[in-house]
Amino acid sequence: VKTIVVNSGSFQYLSVGNGSPILLLHGLFAQKEQWTEMACYLSASGYLVIAPDLPGYGMSVNFPIEDYRLEKQVEILHQFTQSLGIEKFDIAGSSMGGAIASMYSKAYPGQIKSLAFIGAPMGFSAWGAGVKAAFYRGINPFIPISNEEFNLAMQLLFYKRPVVPESIQRDLIADYQKSNRHYQQVWDIVNLYLYGMEKIPPGSIPTLLLWGEEDRIFEVDGMRKAQQKFPKNHHFIIKEAGHLLMLETPKEVAAIYIRFLKSR
Repeated sequence: VKTIVVNSGSFQYLSVGNGSPILLLHGLFAQKEQWTEMACYLSASGYLVIAPDLPGYGMSVNFPIEDYRLEKQVEILHQFTQSLGIEKFDIAGSSMGGAIASMYSKAYPGQIKSLAFIGAPMGFSAWGAGVKAAFYRGINPFIPISNEEFNLAMQLLFYKRPVVPESIQRDLIADYQKSNRHYQQVWDIVNLYLYGMEKIPPGSIPTLLLWGEEDRIFEVDGMRKAQQKFPKNHHFIIKEAGHLLMLETPKEVAAIYIRFLKSR
């Protein structure tokens, strides 16, 4: 775990391995640690893996609310890579991180060797039926403020729900309650990009599309739109997996990603 100052904010990131660099970007209200297991597989195959807490998330702090705009996230990430001296790299993202990775590849094409969506990226399709049903009940499953809402969030995010210790669940819910206004502000900003990827022109960069067959956040039918936007794509549907592939099937996903990286 390392820390670097970018603008007025403090960036914290994981760094492991040596070789060609890969930048891994997490999703909304997530953190760098979601990539830990997959980063180990990638680094063992000869890559330098860098997984930051995105500006304002996790332990990357002191960024103003305006920096949650995805265009601003791209700009700050560019400054981050420049500060690390990384000129060319492969970029991959999960959910919101996939949208940011795609936007980065458009903004700074000279830096990007390939793009990968590790799970459904935000911006190509509407919320899944279960997410919409929660909204209709007045529940935002991404900001759970009770045990019932937390359990619903886990059901939507995972096909096979992991065991979360009661103490950690209690602390997470307490944080969502205490900082609820902040989470709502961030949600309002990020939700503006729900169909954001539909507006970008088709890309020519080598692209890997991985989608969980049981994804309840962005259902698998959305993969067709993503394929149209990235004609030079390799695509796989991961069976018995939900939205967070790097947590549910890290070994399988890493193996597919490594084959993709070595084949381009």
